[in-house]
Amino acid sequence: TSKFNINYMSNNKLDLMPRIKELYDSGENIIKFLKNQDNRTENSIQDIIISYDFQSGSYIDGVKKNKEYSDNYTGQIANVINGLGVFDSVIEAGVGEATTLGNVIPRLNSGKDLKSFGFDISWSRINLGNQYLNKTGSKAKLFVSDLFNIALDDSSVDVVYTSHSIEPNGGREKEAIRELYRVAKEYLILLEPTKEFATEDGKKRMESNGYVQNLEKTIKDLGYNLVTYKSFEFSSNPLNPTGLYIIKKETNSNFVNSNFFCP
Repeated sequence: TSKFNINYMSNNKLDLMPRIKELYDSGENIIKFLKNQDNRTENSIQDIIISYDFQSGSYIDGVKKNKEYSDNYTGQIANVINGLGVFDSVIEAGVGEATTLGNVIPRLNSGKDLKSFGFDISWSRINLGNQYLNKTGSKAKLFVSDLFNIALDDSSVDVVYTSHSIEPNGGREKEAIRELYRVAKEYLILLEPTKEFATEDGKKRMESNGYVQNLEKTIKDLGYNLVTYKSFEFSSNPLNPTGLYIIKKETNSNFVNSNFFCP
């Protein structure tokens, strides 16, 4: 049986769509609003899907408006990956509209034979991501999948990385990292909000929004080899500083193919 409920959209949430549209247009936090409807302390997958669907297109617009920041951010991610070696495959978990992946890939040293992938829980964002990649000439393969049930085999992609992808899943840090680690063959790289580097206002904001916390401790509790943990050079929001976590996968697996399967 499936590990998660595929009936993401309840009638109650559908009834709220006009109100959610008003909140989105006024710049309010949709996930926080939905969470409060059920008096929950954690964000649900349903909340995240609704929020991401409303946001669809905003990341592509953001890159157009601030290309310099995008180039600096993705360039630094590529530098991190290049510093670890040359690889045959890479995947961005929570790829969104592929604005990060599409600009990281050309900067990697792995060459034209690199197999690149990305997945996201939101079909709307994947649809726009494919359009974005087509314009850049990238051959990366995007697919819809749940972060907690990734449709890939164990140790199937050399480098797995995130870019504020597990951010809204506070309370499920261990589940998320364990699943990402399962898919990675060589390295798991997390670029995620880090409370330890935030101001007091930033810490309160992270807690209020239900963001992930204590990632360093979670990684060590899982027994994984955390080779790098530090503040990342670029963050789009000073209230939401990015931390860099590099985990070396300890495995004897010789598996080199990236096979999809039903989670």
